[in-house]
Amino acid sequence: MSFPALTPPLARALAERNYDSLTPVQLAVLAHEAAGRDLLVSAQTGSGKTVAYGLAIAKNLLDDAEQFGAAAAPLALIVAPTRELALQVQRELAWLYGHAGGRVVSCVGGMDPRREQRELAAGAHIVVGTPGRLCDHLRRGRLDISELTAVVLDEADEMLNLGFREDMEFILETTPETRRTLLFSATFPRGIVALARQYQRDAYRIEVAGDEGGHADIEYRAIRIAPADVEHAVVNVLRFYEAPSALVFCSTRDAVRHLQAALLERGFSVVALSGELTQNERTLALQSLRDGRARVCVATDVAARGIDLPSLDLVIHADLPNDAEVMQHRSGRTGRAGRKGTSVLLVPPARRRRAELLLNLSGIDAVWGTAPQADEIRKLDHERMKDVLFTEETTADDLVLAQALLAERSPEDIAAALARLYRARLPSPEDIIDPGERTGRPRDERGRDRYEGGDDRPAKPRSKSGKASSKHGMADASVWFRAAIGRRKNAEARWLLPMICRRGGIDKRDIGAIKIMDTTTEFEISERVAESFAAKIKRPDKEDSIRIEPMTDAPRRPEASEERPRAPRREAGDHREQRDDRPREASGFKPRSKPHGEHAPKFGDAPSFGKKKHKSRPAHAEPSVTPWPAKGASGKKAKKKRRG
Repeated sequence: MSFPALTPPLARALAERNYDSLTPVQLAVLAHEAAGRDLLVSAQTGSGKTVAYGLAIAKNLLDDAEQFGAAAAPLALIVAPTRELALQVQRELAWLYGHAGGRVVSCVGGMDPRREQRELAAGAHIVVGTPGRLCDHLRRGRLDISELTAVVLDEADEMLNLGFREDMEFILETTPETRRTLLFSATFPRGIVALARQYQRDAYRIEVAGDEGGHADIEYRAIRIAPADVEHAVVNVLRFYEAPSALVFCSTRDAVRHLQAALLERGFSVVALSGELTQNERTLALQSLRDGRARVCVATDVAARGIDLPSLDLVIHADLPNDAEVMQHRSGRTGRAGRKGTSVLLVPPARRRRAELLLNLSGIDAVWGTAPQADEIRKLDHERMKDVLFTEETTADDLVLAQALLAERSPEDIAAALARLYRARLPSPEDIIDPGERTGRPRDERGRDRYEGGDDRPAKPRSKSGKASSKHGMADASVWFRAAIGRRKNAEARWLLPMICRRGGIDKRDIGAIKIMDTTTEFEISERVAESFAAKIKRPDKEDSIRIEPMTDAPRRPEASEERPRAPRREAGDHREQRDDRPREASGFKPRSKPHGEHAPKFGDAPSFGKKKHKSRPAHAEPSVTPWPAKGASGKKAKKKRRG
């Protein structure tokens, strides 16, 4: 297809890249109304913005010529928010202006500034960089901007969010006033509009960021998962789609490291991408994805912008993004330039509303479902094996080897060996918990106790705590577990309870007594769910590293018929403190707080007996026992808390 509005070198470059037609934003910047004017453009990620402003400034750079002259002071300056985006822009403009002899130089943070200085001294037609590094070269006099004819601010809204406003203003104030200024942004927040009014002249405004622009070629799927199955769901989604390249987003660097290690252990070819890596490490990771040595990249949101992989067909949100715009930028790594892609959101029950809000704000109608099961993936493997094994033509050498094998083995043995070889190179799918299954009692049974048979026998008597009584204090038999954390590390029941439920995938009704000691915490789990609980706590947990294990020496609780030991009766006139040798957790006694107020004895005062009688606990009173230690309910800590 010919491009009459473009110079022959650029039209040839587009044809070689299989550009049959231009995208809406590319056509808009080439319109007659936009020719030669400052531009304020709003376009979604993946809409071809880089090629758009590359075409828009061609007239300023070449001035009807088909070839550049000798490289000297740069003619155009492109500013991008991140290193990845700046390097991506450099690659795009390099092939776009390749037939015109254009020299494109990058200046980004994390790279050797001396090498960049040498490249700038050798001359360039276009310079692409990040704000901080460009300002550094400008202040040191290494970047000559006297010949600039165009300045482009790419992803200007993101640069404002990252705190680069002062750097952008410094660049715009330093560059020649005769320059042409093109400002590209996904949205037009107040800061962008103010920047345009101050530094642009009669800017032509272009908006092509409709609902279809950002994700028309992306299929969105929302997968309901159990909280403990995020890692397994990622494995099964990767295996189900078998994309040439896939990008998995996590919210933190620790989560990236954990998931990368888990995928490597299962046999995936995977690399990581996060802000803690050096620029060289990030470049090598992306290059391994481009040349096929790696097929999966686990990344933070640092990869949400500026990553363009030709074979990237799948994006997985292992952790939900913070807002709808970030979700679109993440998903926009696939489905680019007319290609189809899939974006999968993994949604635990607690994040369901958050996911629905993100999708609604983005105008996305996602398909909801559950994670692919192991049987589905194995069935797909069988079909794929047939396609892979019989796509190439059989050669003479292949026939000779086949005949030799048939002479020694049966066709069934050969086919079975072939299937084993094929499966051996594939990571095994995982068994996924159905998020609809509940480990606790059904909703209609909450608030009333029933026997397993569900008959109408009378309910068991309740204890003071409201639980059905048994010899262990729970409706079912129980199994004791121990967590490697105690009072010395501020262990409290209010956060231990949800942590135990999350780690073991159980309901709080399946947890009985919790006993917090100095260095450990012991708790009992209903025997009905103890086996699955023990299996789940063996998995690594990305949110905490508290070790939980079954107890072999479970504490013995007294039978209902057993009589608890009583405190010895005090004799008249005996004012010595009577100590109970039982552990504090078991005895239920609370240490008496120090006297205060008008009756508090002062230092040096002699004790005055008989002036005021204090009520003491009756000798026959039985101490109460509760499995839930109350925070700050005893001792000096309780007193401090009451005083504020």
